[in-house]
This record gives sequence, C-alpha cells and structure tokens, in this order.
Amino acid sequence: MKRFLSVLFFLVSSFQVAYSQSPSIDRAQFFNDTSVINATIIANTGKLFGHDRKKGFRMPASFITKLADSTSVNDQIFIDVRGNVRRQICYIPPLRLIFNNNKSSTLHSLKSLKLVNQCKLSRDNEQYLLKEFIIYKIYNLLTEMSFRARLLNVNFQDSSGKKKTVTEHAFLLEDIKEMAKRNGCSVWGKGRLNTESTNRKQMTMVAIFEYMIGNTDWAVSVEHNIKLVLSKKDSLARPYAVAYDFDYSGLVNTDYSVPDEKLEIENVRQRVYRGFPRTMPEINEVLDIFKQQKEKIYGLINHFDLLTSYSKRDMIDYLDDFYKTINNPSDVRSVFIDNARTQ
Repeated sequence: MKRFLSVLFFLVSSFQVAYSQSPSIDRAQFFNDTSVINATIIANTGKLFGHDRKKGFRMPASFITKLADSTSVNDQIFIDVRGNVRRQICYIPPLRLIFNNNKSSTLHSLKSLKLVNQCKLSRDNEQYLLKEFIIYKIYNLLTEMSFRARLLNVNFQDSSGKKKTVTEHAFLLEDIKEMAKRNGCSVWGKGRLNTESTNRKQMTMVAIFEYMIGNTDWAVSVEHNIKLVLSKKDSLARPYAVAYDFDYSGLVNTDYSVPDEKLEIENVRQRVYRGFPRTMPEINEVLDIFKQQKEKIYGLINHFDLLTSYSKRDMIDYLDDFYKTINNPSDVRSVFIDNARTQ
C-alpha cells in the first residue's frame, strides 16, 4: 500500500510539474525568426501613455499572441517605462517587457526585452519606426556584433475600458547578454573607456556604419547608444563596441531629431565622420564589407513591403551618396583620414 501511494504521488507530482511548465522558447531562434508577431498587450494605457511617465514606472500587463507553432500565449508580464528623449516627447514611451516574473509563463525564457515603439500615432511615425527596424537588419549584415530585432504588430488594449485600443508597429530588441553570448563575449563591466581603447577594427566598423546612416548621436566614452562586450577567451583583449538606437540618424530623419550644436551642421542628414584616424588599408578592409553587402542592403529596403515607395526611394538615395563616397579613393581619404577626429 505504501509503495502504491509512493508511486501515485510520484506520478501526480510529475504531471503537475509537466503541466505547470510551458515549453521553453529558444531566445536565439526567437530573433532568427523573421515573421511579424501579432500581439495584444492589455494594460492601463491611460496611465502608460503620455509625456509624464517617469523612467522606471512599472505596471502589470497581459501579453497575448500565437507563436509560429500555433502555441497560444497569454502571459502575465510587467511593463517598465524607459528611455530619455523619446520618453519625454513621445505619446507612446519606450518600454521594457518583463516576461520572467512567472516561471510557468510561455515566454519566461525571453526574460526582459526592450520594446521600441512608434513615437506618435501617425503614418510618418510608423515609417520612422520601420526605417529604424531596417537599420538594425542592415547592421546585422555587416557584423555579428550587432543587436537583432523582431518586428511586432501590437494592439494596446486598455484594461480599464476607458481608452480606445491603440494599434502600432514596434520591435523587440535582443538582450545585451544574449548578443554577447552569441559572440563568445560577456558584458563589459569595468568602467568607462575612451574610444581608442576598444577593438580597433570593430570600432572602425561602428564609426563607418554610423557615418553611412548619418548618425552622430553616440559616444563610447559615456556609453551613449553604445554597449561594450568583452571576449571570454581573451581577458586581455580590448572590448568590442556595439551600436544601437538609430532614430536620430539621417537615414530615418525623424521630425524630432536635431544634431548637437558642437558639430556645426544644420540637420541630421548631413554626415559627419566621428571615428579616429586609421590607415588607408584599415579603412579599405572595412569598406570592402560594405561594398560586398551593398546588394543585400538595398534588397532589404526594396523588399520590405511595410515601407512606402517614398521611404524606400529616400533611403536608397541617401545610401547612394555614401556608396559614391566610398568608391572614390580621394573622398575616402578626405572623409575617413584627413577629417577624422583628433580628440
């Protein structure tokens, strides 16, 4: 009898454990998937939206979707308000979705992820968001040391029933630890560095990439829109710089983006190279990567159906100027060597 009860207890316990644990979502595969996630987030949108949300403001929410394998998801999550400029000027602030507050939730393994939203509910702002999403995809073509992004079509449903449902495009951004893990690295945590203390070749890639998209809103020394990761195999190696947050770039060209006055440029469409001097062979080695990926970069833009014809043409025209520059040796020397930063 005791043995029977023991076996019965084991079977019931095993069933309960199996029932309570949802299939684990592979974090890497989640960002490899290129399909658009259709999701509904139920939260008190009256308290969430607007310009007066403080950074770190948190509220409970429900995240509802159906995965590619037809698994239905209805997870209880938390939403954190984050960001600086966008939080202050945007109707929908940048958010962080906390999936791992409940171990039995389907998306628990995703832990917490940044959700990049449209700033405002307009056609132009939708295009800004989609352009920035594509920039992450372009960056992925150039280097593995880059964040992956997953596009969403989100319905924000008000839990109080007082506000209309808001529908927008948004994208989830890969976690820094996951990006570092993919590249055999760990997150740098040893304090601030100057630009030239990072991996030289990767820093050249980052600086040229930022020039290509017309982005000057970054700085290694204060880790502004830059993350640093360090190789696990070589503790003496210099850390790698990884760029993110591209809404201030000329390639996106938002109506709220303005350049730093110190740069003495009129608007964000004017490119300024903010890298430090390199030799011509060093510059050409990195530029070869941009040249090799040109057709794929243009293909990403031209085949992205959510972009309007105008947005596609505008992006391609802007990139044409970059490629014209890097295919002219005298222009390459002028931009990336003679006019490089000295301090």
